[in-house]
Amino acid sequence: MWGYTGEPGDSYYEVRPECTDVPKSKFKIKPGKTLSARKWHAAFSSEGHLDIGKTLSRIQRGGIHPSIRGEVWEFLLACYDPKSTFDEREQIREHRRIQYTRWKDECRHMFPVVGSGKYITAPVITEDGQPIQEPIVLLETNQGTSNGSSTEMVKNLTNRGLLDKKVIQWMLTLHQIGLDVVRTDRTLVFYEKQEHLSKLWDILAVYAWIDTDVGYCQGMSDLCSPMIMLLENEADAFWCFEHLMRRLRGNFRCTESSVGVEAQLSNLAAITQVIDPKLHQHLETLGGGDYLFAFRMLMVLFRREFSFCDSLYLWEMMWALEYDPDLFSVYEEHEADGGKAEGSKGKAKSIRQYGKFERENMKNGPKGSEAPLPISIFLVASVLKDKSSKLMTEARGLDDVVKILNDMTGKLDARKACSGAMKLHKKYLKKAK
Repeated sequence: MWGYTGEPGDSYYEVRPECTDVPKSKFKIKPGKTLSARKWHAAFSSEGHLDIGKTLSRIQRGGIHPSIRGEVWEFLLACYDPKSTFDEREQIREHRRIQYTRWKDECRHMFPVVGSGKYITAPVITEDGQPIQEPIVLLETNQGTSNGSSTEMVKNLTNRGLLDKKVIQWMLTLHQIGLDVVRTDRTLVFYEKQEHLSKLWDILAVYAWIDTDVGYCQGMSDLCSPMIMLLENEADAFWCFEHLMRRLRGNFRCTESSVGVEAQLSNLAAITQVIDPKLHQHLETLGGGDYLFAFRMLMVLFRREFSFCDSLYLWEMMWALEYDPDLFSVYEEHEADGGKAEGSKGKAKSIRQYGKFERENMKNGPKGSEAPLPISIFLVASVLKDKSSKLMTEARGLDDVVKILNDMTGKLDARKACSGAMKLHKKYLKKAK
């Protein structure tokens, strides 16, 4: 079968027929390389222990078959410990589903649109906690839009004295979540169904309620959307998103003077200065030394630069390369009274249980308390390096930089981008030393 390219990955994510300009996926399901359902199930022992080392190397070679993507992601995002058994994971899953239902009930109690199969796209409350009478709030439903009883809901809460500062803050974000939900992945047939849109809105509304530090920010719907498509159970999709946010929430944390992602942008500047000093100097001369043109790539992990299917492939490659088996026990400590899998604490014994990128950090990366830089920064750096000569010769202003980078949309190869990031990472660690 020499030269056989395999089944296209995007055949699993149907695009609406009228969306003709959607970039085609470069990801192909390659027999013998892509992690198949058969290889995945064979990686578990009879008790349920997962051979994570073998799994990681297969993902790094050819990604994950779409039919098992959701359950593999749960391991890559450290929702489960590979050393746990089938029974232990079932207990944790059950515990988490109950916890999610509790939080969702809390939200429904405050605002009954949550969990109703509807969502809102207009404000329901003023900043001082008063219900908005005009314009009438629209509730999106299966039958289109209906005029809102949500003003009544807010009135009832106000009358019962239930609107403290935290509740007001949360309710102020709900329509913004709705506006983003209706714009997320709209080229996909999947989101023609109302129930999927309201599920996305519910998960983001619950997350905004429990993460009071960060709440909801634009971009989160792009990170959450694939979870809903890959995991049928809403609570499981929520926890997958919640674990992804543990890695990325720093990007969304805002103060009066800065956004969290700015720290990553300054790391990107430092890396480019080491790897390609001439390009860095050129970008500084154009007024782009703050690297804000790369803001979106880091915020939503390249969702705009790749086709839908390729962005999923890129994510799983990144997570496999960055995989740290100790993360589960770190996360577990953060989960209140979690159903705990035994034997999940302590350093992993074998180096092959770590992803390739993580191994490089362990060998040559920063020592002590300094956290290693995530692979996403090196991905952006490798994209810039790739476009270096074009940026040097054609960019005469920041608009040109943005245009050159936007022209890459749908043309990037996830596998090449990851191997480019790995090479740069190695080079940077050597030079930085």
